[in-house]
Amino acid sequence: MTGKRDRQGGQCPIADRTKPRRFVASFKERVSPVISRFHKTGFAAVCALLLSPWAAQAEVKISLSVAGGDDTLEQAVIGALSTRSQLLDGDEDPQALVAAAQADYGRVVAAMYGEGFYGPVVSIRLDGREAAEISPFAVPAQVSRIAVSVEPGPAFRFGHAEVAPVPRGTELPEDFRQGEPAKLPLIESAGNAGIEAWRDAGHAKASLAGQSITARHPGGTLDVSLRLNPARKLRFGRLVIKGNEDVRGERIRDIASLPEGETFSPDEIDSASTRLQRTGAFRVVSLTEAKTANPDGTLDVIATLKEDKRRRFGFGAEVTTLEGGTLSTFWLHRNLFGGAERLRISGEVTNLGLSDDNGVDYRLSALFGRPGTFDPDTDFYISASLEHEDEPLYLADTFEVESGFHRIVNDEFEYKIGAGLLYSHTDDDLGERDFALLTFPGSATLDRRDNKLDAKQGYYIGVEATPFAGLNGTGSGARLYADGRAYRSFGEGDRITLAGRVQVGSVVGPELTDTLPDYLFTSGGGGTVRGHSYQSLGVTLDDGTELGGLSFLGASIEVRGQVSDKIQLVGFYDWGMIGSESTPGDSGNSHSGAGFGIRYQTGIGPIRVDVATPVSGPEDDGNDVAFYIGIGQAF
Repeated sequence: MTGKRDRQGGQCPIADRTKPRRFVASFKERVSPVISRFHKTGFAAVCALLLSPWAAQAEVKISLSVAGGDDTLEQAVIGALSTRSQLLDGDEDPQALVAAAQADYGRVVAAMYGEGFYGPVVSIRLDGREAAEISPFAVPAQVSRIAVSVEPGPAFRFGHAEVAPVPRGTELPEDFRQGEPAKLPLIESAGNAGIEAWRDAGHAKASLAGQSITARHPGGTLDVSLRLNPARKLRFGRLVIKGNEDVRGERIRDIASLPEGETFSPDEIDSASTRLQRTGAFRVVSLTEAKTANPDGTLDVIATLKEDKRRRFGFGAEVTTLEGGTLSTFWLHRNLFGGAERLRISGEVTNLGLSDDNGVDYRLSALFGRPGTFDPDTDFYISASLEHEDEPLYLADTFEVESGFHRIVNDEFEYKIGAGLLYSHTDDDLGERDFALLTFPGSATLDRRDNKLDAKQGYYIGVEATPFAGLNGTGSGARLYADGRAYRSFGEGDRITLAGRVQVGSVVGPELTDTLPDYLFTSGGGGTVRGHSYQSLGVTLDDGTELGGLSFLGASIEVRGQVSDKIQLVGFYDWGMIGSESTPGDSGNSHSGAGFGIRYQTGIGPIRVDVATPVSGPEDDGNDVAFYIGIGQAF
């Protein structure tokens, strides 16, 4: 569509008609009608580019010119062209290219609106013919050249910009104000922000009641006035469940925990959906509001569910530089008693193919979980495990059973508390010994990283505390551990990232020689000090006995530099100290390592390859250079 010029100046409504060689689309239906007037640019430099990625993959040539040569506008047009995408996919069918080109008029104009240009003129020519003039019944047998030209017209800025009424404290987009570029997405965002503010206040059916959008060409301004209808305040009604088969309805309501009778809140619906998804019992979870409210001022919520398969069996095989070969298998039941209870039985064999210093480990475990126990965000669990460990400093056969509660407070904070019984038969430099402990494990994490696999900003804090009471002569005390990480990025596009990590651990209570070997600390390897062998640093007693330590203090720093969209280079330094006393850093031996690495970005996280060498510390039996491969950053 194109606007008819008003030679008298002022305002001119967009005419609802189409010209064959000049095509300009109207506003999106949501924000129309717009009063507009188009001005052609008098003198504009034409930037013609023959984009090599387009030509390299197709014989059809495509060129683009945008009056004014603005890079931002060029990229906006490039992103809008479906003809370009089609050629990149190798599709040169003339019928498809004509259809794509005819659709691209509207796509390009919408892209211009998104940048604040409301008088664009678009021409798309196929071998010299305007695409809009080509009949679908007379498509050429071949297309060899596509020429796209755009005259953006004048850039508009906001004049009057208003959304009303809105609740007190509503935050509209910062750039939705007088004098800022009048980009179409800002208008939509401002309207949505007002509606969401009313919904957050309990007005579930708030909507856009009216709008006035006027382009004033003499001053290049766009006046926007959006009127909202808050509608009445509502309360939660019933949770209507559809699609459940084996999971009982009352358990679904307990887990979702929508506060029936309380003021409506979109956050409560999101939380209920997350709780149901977290159970793992459902393949599909969709919570939607009823179209109309009930006469008593309540609004029902409809839960449409599709249950996942109740049973699942799987197995895996992998090879890592830290644990050698690993074989694993599991059996899972997602809905054991009809209340979305989970039972998982797992078996694992690790360290296959490693040296005699670190032999093969075996583990058989079972975990039962019941979601929504006592409150909707608390899961009850029971776990049991039988494990054989062949570590560099000890051999151990361990049986452990534990029960407790896991609470997810919010997206960032969660904690876990429990009680358990542990029995272990160990063999180390002190001989064969038996340990029996009553344990009270607890842990908590606060995770404010922007990306768990590739953090650029934020921090992470994890703490663990396991008080234990010895049985049958075993000592009593507690094992404590904390892990803190911080990230800071800077430079253009946050291309440089500084990452730091501090680890602190301590065992208090029993003497070193009376402590369960699995509770003692060691250092070396990918999780502590790269460049040194796994668990290479411990405590050596006067008689030559080698054990883990009662304390650990570790620190790591990385500098990560993004050299391209896919490649990142990393330099790092790790340090660790193991002490024979409970106070970290008080006494003991330390070592360090340094190296560099490369990261290749993928859709699931960066693939990590690190090369490290020892810098200081006691010599171990490791090589001068160690390699570490994995997915995600080292920390």
